[in-house]
Amino acid sequence: MKRVVLVTGASKGLGKGIASLFLNEGDIVYVNYNKSLDEAILIKGKYPNARIIKCDVTDEDQVKSMILKIKDEEGHLDVLINNAGICMDTTLEDKTKENFKKIIDVNLIGPFLVCKYAKDIMDKGCIINISSTNGIDTYYPYSMDYDASKAGLISLTHNLALEFAPNIRVNAVAPGWIHTDMNKDMSDEFKREELKHILLNRFANVEEIANVVYFLASDKASYINNSVIRVDGGLK
Repeated sequence: MKRVVLVTGASKGLGKGIASLFLNEGDIVYVNYNKSLDEAILIKGKYPNARIIKCDVTDEDQVKSMILKIKDEEGHLDVLINNAGICMDTTLEDKTKENFKKIIDVNLIGPFLVCKYAKDIMDKGCIINISSTNGIDTYYPYSMDYDASKAGLISLTHNLALEFAPNIRVNAVAPGWIHTDMNKDMSDEFKREELKHILLNRFANVEEIANVVYFLASDKASYINNSVIRVDGGLK
């Protein structure tokens, strides 16, 4: 039976990989985007079961409209994956209050808003929040705003699991380094230093993280709830 899935920030990077996996398995997937319309259209052109939907997850009215559209078209939602996220790495001196708040708005308040309103059309199913090992124990001072947002998302995950029990499972996935556009500008020297801390001696492919998300959304993970799953290749 086809599931109805919403993936936020799904036009590029990890979100695209996650959405594509669900689409390949025959699910109806709402591919949320904010600015990357062209990329979203390409996904829609490839998969007849893709639905593209524009929404800035930090805008409460837009979130309400997105959920209402899904309700009007499909009647319910089975799987919600909060993937939309941004980072703006800088030195402490260059960080501004405005940019710090923007990180928190997208990475933490956004998932809160989407969960709050998605609950109205989820009688059962699951929610998966994409956090990061940055929110657990791999801290970087130049990304302290990002790290804080991902730690907050883990806390939010635990509270929502309590709030939405017993019918909706809520878990988080905490990836380590992934080959995505978000880190394509990192220097080779920095990458070499990071690889020294990873037991598998490589960054993850998008598909490897998407596979974990897909498993958590499946019936095979029906007793996994209120958990944070690390996918980091093993840290030394």
